[in-house]
Amino acid sequence: MMERNELIEKIKEKKNELGNKLVILTHHYQRQDIVALGDFSGDSFALSAKAAADQNAEYIVFCGVHFMAESAAILAKPDQIVQIPDTKAGCWMADMADSVLLQKAWDEITKIVEENKLIPLVYMNSDAHIKAHCGRKNGAICTSSNAPKAFEWAFKRGEKIFFFPDEHLGRNTGNTLNIPENEIIVWDPEKPYGGNTKESIINAKVILWKGYCLVHTRFTLDEIIDMKKKHPEAKIVVHPECTQEVVALSDAVGSTSFIVNYVKEAKPDTTIIIGTEINLVERLANEYGNKTIIPLKKSLCPNMFKITLENLLFTLENIGKVNIIDVENRIKKDAKLALDRMLKL
Repeated sequence: MMERNELIEKIKEKKNELGNKLVILTHHYQRQDIVALGDFSGDSFALSAKAAADQNAEYIVFCGVHFMAESAAILAKPDQIVQIPDTKAGCWMADMADSVLLQKAWDEITKIVEENKLIPLVYMNSDAHIKAHCGRKNGAICTSSNAPKAFEWAFKRGEKIFFFPDEHLGRNTGNTLNIPENEIIVWDPEKPYGGNTKESIINAKVILWKGYCLVHTRFTLDEIIDMKKKHPEAKIVVHPECTQEVVALSDAVGSTSFIVNYVKEAKPDTTIIIGTEINLVERLANEYGNKTIIPLKKSLCPNMFKITLENLLFTLENIGKVNIIDVENRIKKDAKLALDRMLKL
């Protein structure tokens, strides 16, 4: 087995060999060694858009999880090949809403509510089939940063939003827009009518799919309270995939890009406690040594951690041949409709 430094050198050699034919994308939650070898680092949609706009790249290697590489493949030009170092790097939240369960839920709801009054909104953290459903049904995709705009867009086109797959981002967005609590319901796909009554479905303005992010729901109210006692001078910033109770006690809430900018723009000697994936928190702590950066808890995404120097090198040594992300043209077309609607927001 090769040592770390040898792996890094071999990866750099392959990058030099391929030149501008290759672009390596690294998500914020990747370990530092991977981020250091990437051409661009960021959140999932920004990275996908960046790669698609690249006029020279023939090969896009996405160091992230599967749905992110799918999004890159949806936006990519026909002659671009998208690969992921480990095809088993999935997303538990994305897997909580598959196309069969979603279609069943859609059919149940539209027996109660006129279909043209129901607007689907799908979080970027979803697979291509879910995005395609959204495209076909006049809905849009959103990110954690533009979810409020997406909600406002949807309410101009219908009376109800069906938001999936993250319950907590949906609820926090509803709270931001002051939607009454009794007009937001949760849809449990394991129960008839999602565990709701017909009356509650009729009265609801927002229907939230019962899904969650394992990383962000690990943070608790008690941990926030404890940190406030230990560091009363600190600012606490968390991701909107956290529960509404955690968000309510925090000083700021926003996407991974928001969190990065929050730290960047903070004054020297500021203490910031961050509730998001630990690789990003530790990297920010190293990068901004003039500020005190503390994790709310060490919460690791095991799927992001599946991307290693070994499988990145293997992918580069087999460029265009292995771990290719291929989205069916029909699915790609419908999913891109939903993405394009988001871009117009």
